[in-house]
Amino acid sequence: MANKTILITGVAGFIGSNLADRLVRDGYKVVGIDDLSAGILEQVPKEVEFHKLDIRSKDIFPVVKEADVVFHLAALNSVVMCQSDPYGTADVNVMGTLNVFEAARAAGIKRVIYAESSAIYEGTKTLPTPETDFMPQTFYAISKATDHLFGMAYGREFGMEMVGLRYLNVYGPRQDYRRAIPPVMTRFIVRILLGGRPPVFGDGSLRRDYIHVDDVNDFHLLCIESGKVANRVFNLGCGKNYSVLEVLAEIQKILGTNAEPEFVPEPSGIAEANLADITAAKSVGWEPKIGLGEGLRGLVDYVKAEMAKGNIARAQ
Repeated sequence: MANKTILITGVAGFIGSNLADRLVRDGYKVVGIDDLSAGILEQVPKEVEFHKLDIRSKDIFPVVKEADVVFHLAALNSVVMCQSDPYGTADVNVMGTLNVFEAARAAGIKRVIYAESSAIYEGTKTLPTPETDFMPQTFYAISKATDHLFGMAYGREFGMEMVGLRYLNVYGPRQDYRRAIPPVMTRFIVRILLGGRPPVFGDGSLRRDYIHVDDVNDFHLLCIESGKVANRVFNLGCGKNYSVLEVLAEIQKILGTNAEPEFVPEPSGIAEANLADITAAKSVGWEPKIGLGEGLRGLVDYVKAEMAKGNIARAQ
């Protein structure tokens, strides 16, 4: 029902702004919260009622009160930064999340859809990985695992409908290329377009399950109305994984280049592979539709447009 009001925390970020676009197009009223510490205000659709607020602040309570459904996406999501600041990670990702949950409870909001992370599976050897695996290793993953436990407890104790989403490697327009370690796809595209060598961590054998943001948004929309998702957690991936070198080869094909990769040391703590078991998500009527080639062509077009506008620095 598109007459609902949907609140998004982290609305100026990659996934949040893409979700806001989709909701606006589908006729929902959208209210957004972001402190702009990482998000970009220009990415927020003009139709969104925007509030510059920190999710740890009690000032979010009257804003949350406007909503029928809450999407909580705001977080510190740089594993490198979180590893160097465990206290700050817990403050934002755990206490900030609890503040959002409490605001929703106080407002009588029934359904909260919140971002967990596939990082929760860092220590697992089971591929594809089901939602029942639970082996966080880094401080970031531990903070997201804590959010999961609190989310399910809010469902049990307060009768709320809590939906946890474990995103795999989401890609698409607005992917954050400003991060200390930019996402691999954008990093490759930018370097090649600038005439450089695409940097590959290790020997390029790392394998990842990549899911396009439009497919993720299909599941987001399902979560608003479905009676089958309450107090459950879902992996959101495509159910296939690709090596870094396979991704690079696809990008080279799209760009018509054979740019030689630059092999660089692999950061510590990176899993060799991830791969989602998406049986649960499929069971509620969702199926990823966008293949890697199609998704990468769209991302190449986006990066080219951003570079033409001067929005991507040559330092990348």
